[in-house]
Amino acid sequence: MKKEKIILIGSGLAGPLMANYLAKQDYNITIYERRPDMRKVSQSGGRSINLALSSRGIHSLKEIGIFQNIQPFLIPMQGRMIHDLNGSIHLQPYGQKKHEIIFSVSRSKLNKELMSLAENTGKISIKFEQELKQVDLINNTLTFNDLDIPFDTVIGCDGSSSVLRKAIVNRLDSNYLNKPLNHGYKELTIPPLKSNHYSMEPNALHIWPRGNFMMIALPNIDKTFTCTLFLPMKGPVSFSTLNTDKDITELFKSFFPDVIKLIPKLTEDFHNNPIGDLSTVYCEPWNYKGKACLIGDAAHAIVPFFGQGMNASFQDCSILNRLINTLNGDWEKIFDEFSNTHLKNGHAIADMAIENYIEMRDLVNDPIYLDRRNLEFELEKEFPDRFIPRYSMVSFHKIPYSEVYMRGRIQLDLMNKFQKGLISKSTLYQSIINQLEALI
Repeated sequence: MKKEKIILIGSGLAGPLMANYLAKQDYNITIYERRPDMRKVSQSGGRSINLALSSRGIHSLKEIGIFQNIQPFLIPMQGRMIHDLNGSIHLQPYGQKKHEIIFSVSRSKLNKELMSLAENTGKISIKFEQELKQVDLINNTLTFNDLDIPFDTVIGCDGSSSVLRKAIVNRLDSNYLNKPLNHGYKELTIPPLKSNHYSMEPNALHIWPRGNFMMIALPNIDKTFTCTLFLPMKGPVSFSTLNTDKDITELFKSFFPDVIKLIPKLTEDFHNNPIGDLSTVYCEPWNYKGKACLIGDAAHAIVPFFGQGMNASFQDCSILNRLINTLNGDWEKIFDEFSNTHLKNGHAIADMAIENYIEMRDLVNDPIYLDRRNLEFELEKEFPDRFIPRYSMVSFHKIPYSEVYMRGRIQLDLMNKFQKGLISKSTLYQSIINQLEALI
């Protein structure tokens, strides 16, 4: 066992995975978690937002050798199943290649498995019901409840409300912004049919796009669907106007009529489940010297509309692990390099996630958008080494998010010009070759 004692804050998704990476390098790891052990205590529902696992997350799970443990409770989703207001449905594939799918996975099942796999290494201890109250970055002390714990190296995996991030921000007077979306979410459950079959197509992410708001549904292995309703917090159609059973029923009759019959306890669940907040966290830097570093939501909390929160967090673990290997345990160099080089990627996926919300709730049925999707697939076939649709770059490749953002902007600009008749097809083709050359 290496002499450094590494402390991780938070046993959500990133914490146990990062611990597994560190255990492979023979470090002594302790994870402190403020909540009880979710494997022993039932957790209140209504705040999970089902997860979508894609290539970046899969790469990390395979890299650490645990993907086979997760695979049994993954459900493949081939595309977005769009539910129109008139009741018609149609599938928009995520990509045009057979392997271009994403996977629905239960947050709680995944989290429990990651914690158990971490503990099974024999090198990782998880201490539950230990809330981090204070961080002393000068004297290397963490205060949990009323207990002071010394540390050599601490990694914050403690989510969007990170206590460690607050300490780093206060110590460095660093750049920090918590940007609320002003939209919230409410979770509901669609049960199986009486025949114990899914009530809708299970191999798709279902979307009810309604302009300024939307609802989505992801399949679970128990034949249920977890629905998430995204609404403005205030306004004519918002959570502020949904106070009575009648209000709730009228909303669904008006905008989601095909869902009413699928949720027998609609009003009861609506009242019982909390409203979740949505915000984006921008923070710079992600570390304090060689003592402390942030990963996952603690560093770059994002809204869930690109399905990349978990995948970006898992990618953080992989990148940080690689730096630990190459820089031989020099924590100051490791953390500086991680923050300096990867920070721009965190900002890029944060911005793209917000943009994708607009796409999902408003554009998926727009004729111009649909034409552009067809054009994207055409260009990808014509220039497989040059042109990749932005969604595919994010979900099916490991291209750095900042590069995806730049390439996506260039591609969108060129396609818009073509769609508006400002450039010819041949000019479009040549421009793709010329303008993307430098980025590839």
